Formats: sequence, structure tokens, C-alpha cells
Amino acid sequence: MKINVMRTDLAEAVSIVSRAVSSKATIPALEGILIKAYGSKLNISGYDLEIGINTNIDASISEQGEIVVSAKYFSEIVRKLPEEVVCIETDDRMITYITSGHAEYQIVGMNSAEYPDLPAFEENEGFEIKSEILREMIRQTVYAVSDNNAKPIYTGSLFELENKVFKIVAIDGYRMAIRQEAVDSEVSSQFVVPGKTQQEVLKIIGGDDENVYISVGKRNIMFKIGEYSVVSRLIEGTFLDYNSTIPKTSKTELKVNTRLFINAVDRMSLLNGDKLQSPVRCYFSSEEIRLSCSTSIGKANDVISVPVSGDEVEIGFNNRYLLDALRNVDADEVKITLNGGLSPMIIRPVSGDSFVSLVVPMRLANV
Repeated sequence: MKINVMRTDLAEAVSIVSRAVSSKATIPALEGILIKAYGSKLNISGYDLEIGINTNIDASISEQGEIVVSAKYFSEIVRKLPEEVVCIETDDRMITYITSGHAEYQIVGMNSAEYPDLPAFEENEGFEIKSEILREMIRQTVYAVSDNNAKPIYTGSLFELENKVFKIVAIDGYRMAIRQEAVDSEVSSQFVVPGKTQQEVLKIIGGDDENVYISVGKRNIMFKIGEYSVVSRLIEGTFLDYNSTIPKTSKTELKVNTRLFINAVDRMSLLNGDKLQSPVRCYFSSEEIRLSCSTSIGKANDVISVPVSGDEVEIGFNNRYLLDALRNVDADEVKITLNGGLSPMIIRPVSGDSFVSLVVPMRLANV
């Protein structure tokens, strides 16, 4: 293999692809990235058997070929090369020669035959969605994905496609986030995508208004984002019937300025920390929300003046869970519904139903 490639393009591609490389793999090749040079494109892949990232960049290819090189060393070398043009050449002994200006490197590579193949997908088994919509859908829900491996199914989000409506649902046992959008697709499907995969997709999606193609197989999913492909194993198992967890009635309702509520909860949070966890008490009366928090450090109180309809209720929340829900609504004003002090708080935008968030309350001590 012998190629010339632009250092900026190569450094960006290697940096992103390397996020799917395993640091400690039972298969040595998986600690490297696979480089393939054919035609006028350099194809670069990283894969840890759970998630894979693949991309193509332009290159001037004198001799075709493929090689696996250490992701750690190759990434550092490319990032620090002095000139914009990089020459990469390999020989029969799997030695890779990297040259840029007066800088020269030799690193030992591996045979590409030792690198596992990424899952393949049929062209017609997916759907398209605008990148900016997918980015917002993931961002507004992935915070509620569980980080507890005791129930692996909830370390991912449910992707549900039915009747031309695409939903993402995340649950961790303490909160739930649902985001939905209309899509032009006749596909009907349900699958669970790992939270880690969604975070990688978020990092790759750019600001331009391109389409992301999502293709789903029996055990894997692929996100096609421009020249990048993110392939991931799906999580197997039965996801909670999330519709049954949403209260159908409410005893207390109000509309409140989102930023005002966030700021008040944030002020109560100052007395909480990693070693100090006390609920933020919210007392909803007819004309105001009274907030308080008490820990061994001290006490805090605040009031938001806002009309409240229905029953008065006192309820407590983990400050971080409540703030996560409020910060991800993306609306100037939210509608809050309550059904007593032990039922989840439901947070929605005032208009529309594209986003729903539930926050499970903490039991309050009688003080």
C-alpha cells in the first residue's frame, strides 16, 4: 500500500474512528484501526465488537492495500506531523512507513485478515431522518438512560417506529424521557440502542441539515452520517411498557417559566453534593411554589409566584433528576402535572406533545 493524504482529513477521521477501538481486547487487532486503500478513497475503521465507526476520506493511492495499525500510536503520530501532506507506505513485513516533511516514522502493523468484519446491512431495511432532529431527539432523552448494568435493557433507549411516528424512550427507574417526531417511513419496528452508541452519534452529527440514514438488522443497527457509519450491537430483552407508567389523570396542574424553575431548583441544589443528598421539597399551593432543602450543612428556601390549579401538594425530588428533565425540555415555558405526593411529576412543553418527561419523587420525612 502506498498513499498520499491530507493530514487534517486523516487526523479528524482517525480521532473519531478511534473512539470505537478497544483499549484491552482479547483480539490484538481490535486495539488497532483498519486502513483500506482502494480507488480514490481511504477507508478507516475502528471496532470493539460492540460498536464500530467507519469512514472514507479522499486520498491519492499509488498502490492499493490494507493494514491494521495501533490506534494509539498512529493517532498520536498523525496529530503531531509537521506538514499537511502525509505519505503512508507498507511493505511485505507489515511495516508501516509514515512520512510528513522531514518527520519519518516506522510502526509495526498487522494483517487485515485478523480484523473482524463489521456487520453488513441491506439497502432497503431502514429509514431517513434530518440530522438536526435526530440530534435533538437523542440529546433530550439520553440523559435518562440507566448506567446500572443490573438491568442491561435500560442502559439503552427504545427506538420505536410506528404509523410514521418515530419515538425514543429512555428509562432508568427514577425518570423517563420520551421524544417523538413524524417521519416519512412505512417501517414498523422496535429496538433498543445502547446509550454509548447514541453518545457517539451525537458527537459525529454536524450542524448541517443532512439526512441520517438508520438501518436496522436482527442484532445490529447502523447510523449513516455523511461519510461516517456508526454500527452497533442492539440490546436484547423486553423493554418496559412505558405507556402504562404515564398517569392518565392529574390533581394539580400549572404552567411555569422553565428558566425560573431551573434557577430556583439550582439554588436549592447548592446544599447537596456527592456525599450529601437531600430531596428538594416543592410545595405547590394556589399561587406559588415554595421550594426548600435541608442538609447537615444548612437550609435553603425559595418561592416562585405562579398560578396553580387543583389540589395543593408537597412533593420531593432528587435535584439532579429534576434539573435534567427541565433543562432538556427546550421550551420557554413548561406544563407540569401532578397526581399526589407519591406519583411522578410529568413535564411537557405548553404546546405540542413532542416531549414528555417523568420524574419519580423521593419520599419525604415528616419534619
